[in-house]
Amino acid sequence: VAVILLFVTLVSGTTDLRHLVLTQQGTVLDWWVFKVPGLGLFAFILYLISSTAELNRAPFDIAEAEQEIAAGYHTEYSGMGFAMFFLAEYGNLIASAGVAATCFLGGFLPPAIGVASVDSVLFAVPGLIWFALKVSVLILGYMWFRWTFPRPRVDQLIALEWKFLLPLNLGLLSLGALFTAMGWVLP
Repeated sequence: VAVILLFVTLVSGTTDLRHLVLTQQGTVLDWWVFKVPGLGLFAFILYLISSTAELNRAPFDIAEAEQEIAAGYHTEYSGMGFAMFFLAEYGNLIASAGVAATCFLGGFLPPAIGVASVDSVLFAVPGLIWFALKVSVLILGYMWFRWTFPRPRVDQLIALEWKFLLPLNLGLLSLGALFTAMGWVLP
């Protein structure tokens, strides 16, 4: 996840999240998921996969799977302790979706389409509502991953993360460095 956020920082030329959101003003096509030629959507997909693994959400939750006889550290806790673990997990889920919405989906900006009559209605909705809708859609996506994909074996998971995701993330960072070295830092 950090390597992908480093890519966004490198290509945008800023670490200020408000400035990053403001660079996505305009239509939906100005959002980072579409703005960087070909790399934005690729980075967004890698972010979703990597953050799902970072969040220990299914299918990447092998150590704490509900199907196990003893669900990892959950067996030692009940009541409020157990609730605090789940509260922390869902807080992390909301934070991860918030970072994705900010970095890739325009943050608090409405999904303008370039038609003045439609855009005026979209801009009338407060930015907090747009941000909450984007975060909600991303959380629904994370839950959809959990409901859809089967849990891999441990060796398959390690191979996916070390032999597939890490080289792709480092390649994306290298392409971002090339993108920046060619002078294509986005406004």
